[in-house]
Amino acid sequence: MFITVLCVLLAMLQPFVLSVLARSSTRRGDYLPSPREYNEGLTGWHKRAHFAQLNAFEAFPPFAAAVVLSWLAGVPHGRITLLAVLFVVFRIGHAAFYLADKPGLRSQSWKLAMMAVVALYVLTLVQLG
Repeated sequence: MFITVLCVLLAMLQPFVLSVLARSSTRRGDYLPSPREYNEGLTGWHKRAHFAQLNAFEAFPPFAAAVVLSWLAGVPHGRITLLAVLFVVFRIGHAAFYLADKPGLRSQSWKLAMMAVVALYVLTLVQLG
């Protein structure tokens, strides 16, 4: 379960890393008074980093819940770990493709990460059924 918990931690930290990247071209004092307004003015890869950050925040809760529920249901740890690792790998790909402005690959990474989450829920339901 160590690797699974590490995956949850990495997924939780990803949006914060992307937030730092989104604002990496400016001083803290420039965005601190009104960060939401500042984010609206971002351009290029900084804006894409911000969008990737928002998406990472959205993707985390269903993933974390799926991991916890599958563990509580007694899904074999190896399956949970495999799907958690796949989720993190695909989410890292999603962010990288977002930053690199590769929308097709970004979309595929998003789909694959979500498939890993759905698989966790399906395994949970099967285990409970």
